[in-house]
Amino acid sequence: MNNKTSFLPREGEAQPSRCPDNSAFKQQRLPAWKPRLTIASVLSSFFLTGAFCLTVGVCLVLSANSVREIQIDYSDKCSDCSKLRENSSNWNKECHCSVNFTLKEDILGDVFMYYGLQNFYQNHRRYMTSRSDAQLLGRNVNIQRSYCAPFSAYRNGTPMAPCGAIANSMFNDTIDLFYSRNASVIQVPLLRTGNSWWTDKNVKFRNPESYNLSSAFAGTARPPYWQKPVYLLDEEDERNNGFLNDDFIIWMRVSAFATFRNLYRRVRRVRHFAEGLPAGNYTFRIAYNFPVTKFKGRKHVILSTVVWSGGSNPFLGIAYLVSGTAATLTGFVITGIHLKLRKKKTYFQK
Repeated sequence: MNNKTSFLPREGEAQPSRCPDNSAFKQQRLPAWKPRLTIASVLSSFFLTGAFCLTVGVCLVLSANSVREIQIDYSDKCSDCSKLRENSSNWNKECHCSVNFTLKEDILGDVFMYYGLQNFYQNHRRYMTSRSDAQLLGRNVNIQRSYCAPFSAYRNGTPMAPCGAIANSMFNDTIDLFYSRNASVIQVPLLRTGNSWWTDKNVKFRNPESYNLSSAFAGTARPPYWQKPVYLLDEEDERNNGFLNDDFIIWMRVSAFATFRNLYRRVRRVRHFAEGLPAGNYTFRIAYNFPVTKFKGRKHVILSTVVWSGGSNPFLGIAYLVSGTAATLTGFVITGIHLKLRKKKTYFQK
């Protein structure tokens, strides 16, 4: 017998069925929730969503507008220092400048000081990966195998601590605030610590274990653009040094945009500043160290309060307003289409 014909069914035999088994799963009879979209449910969904988004958006915008903020661009006001910093050979020369401004009204509550940079791109891939997380955890690692190059070690083999392009480009301007009161000048007390995220301070950053920081970082050198070694970043507070320095931790969290601001200080609410910053004449005294001319950048210093929704950025509120408006308009469009089709249906039934 031919092998090809042996697989054919014989006469009188029933052919095998190709239908799925008669089960609840294969016949799609499992219990399920099948929503029935009526015109009432659809319209109510759109209008309720629109009302919710519009309400939240209005609250967020009003909250953002209630933030008191003053922003001062000191790039041009410190032009002499800016020209000095254009030449990298002047890195060890100090340069100071002063910027005067006036507060016409009191800024009550907690006041935060930020530094802002414009046209400084931190979202480049090679820049973002130029760090050693193992080193920042205080571990003894081989820096040469990390992504820190070319800011990993000097020509003589001395490793950098911290290594990488992010750490090397750390913002290092020093900004002090002074208040003029009754012909006397009072320095506004500023808090250096407590400004970074708890997870960064307690999880992502650690100092090497040793009886003191200078010995912990023995055998390493500061990055090329730094003026101080990492264990002397804060000479007033020994606990705010090394990889646990708040300014360093905040800088290491890179920004996604070319224009950004980072928290620098908080006003300590004592004596004349127990309620915030009183109205009057103020002066920023700046030790200018961070050059911005080569990449056509700008530098700002910002004094701002915060509210329950955050700072003065109205983007989230505007996004809610746009979403709520779109949902409401869509509801009206669907209502108009429904009324038009219902009239046609009634006409044809007659």
